[in-house]
Amino acid sequence: MAGGAGTRFWPLSTEEKPKQFLDILGTGKTFIQMTVDRFEKIIPAENIYIITNEKYKALVQSQLPSLHENQIICEPSRNNTAPCILLAALKIGKQDPDACCLFVPSDHLIIDTEQFQNNAMAALEFAYHHKAIVTIGIIPNRPETGYGYIKFDPQHKDQIKKVEKFVEKPNLETAKNYIESGEYLWNAGMFAWHYATILDQYKKLSNQMYRILSNGLEELNTKDESDFLKENYSKTENISVDFAIMEKSDCVYTLPAGFDWSDLGIWSSVYEVSPKDENQNVIIGNSDVFEDNQHNLVILPHKKRAIIRGLKEYIVVDSGDALLIYPKLEEHNIKSSQAKLNK
Repeated sequence: MAGGAGTRFWPLSTEEKPKQFLDILGTGKTFIQMTVDRFEKIIPAENIYIITNEKYKALVQSQLPSLHENQIICEPSRNNTAPCILLAALKIGKQDPDACCLFVPSDHLIIDTEQFQNNAMAALEFAYHHKAIVTIGIIPNRPETGYGYIKFDPQHKDQIKKVEKFVEKPNLETAKNYIESGEYLWNAGMFAWHYATILDQYKKLSNQMYRILSNGLEELNTKDESDFLKENYSKTENISVDFAIMEKSDCVYTLPAGFDWSDLGIWSSVYEVSPKDENQNVIIGNSDVFEDNQHNLVILPHKKRAIIRGLKEYIVVDSGDALLIYPKLEEHNIKSSQAKLNK
């Protein structure tokens, strides 16, 4: 899933080139490229599909040139994750009704690729042999208020556990209680389902959306698909798969992940996962003179010369045509500052 227009990483991330198409960490690969790489040993390349907004089709093609054009599914409007998952499923199921699908975001960071692959295959295997949706949950290492949580059945001793409920982002005290109980996982938005299960759940729980998109089944994967989607896709409800399906379904299970994970939702999360110098600075790009600085995140364009001295706990990001210099502890105010800039 690569259709988001997230601008939380301004000034690098913009509407024209959002986070999934950026190499924010300076690894030489963008997030979407790293996401596709994670699957190369477990899924044939021809079975990997990207679903994105039609305005990003050229970006996907340029960053993933090995994919065939048919592997890029283009949404004519942004209607959140529930419609995009159903659309992808209908297109794939038309080719192979016995398909088992794993839906993942394209802009998350996962370092342990081998363990991710093991968990992905276990989720797919369970989803294939059971009438089940399997969500890969993340074992929390702190009382995080920025993520949704998955409550699983503590009596369920198997590796894959029955989900009791999904809960929205909690306050700090509630998050602490979740961690102490040992019965909650972070919801990372990764789901495995068999095609028949997807259809069954959408028919039961989001029937209007199912009827709108399944009415175009004959047009999907043909030259008439684009016209059908332009006329009908925007009629689907703008809703996440969590609200449309997961929170209502009685066949959801969860697999606690064995890998470290971050959705890298804010600049501070980039700081946390990046290598640091002896003064706890993260420097991505050049810094010709860097003196008496502590606990900063500095991202500069390649070959840009800079002198930085005397900063502590700051975010410095230069995109080439825009510059952000902001206290880390006030990062939550960046959005309102950006709104002033846009005016």
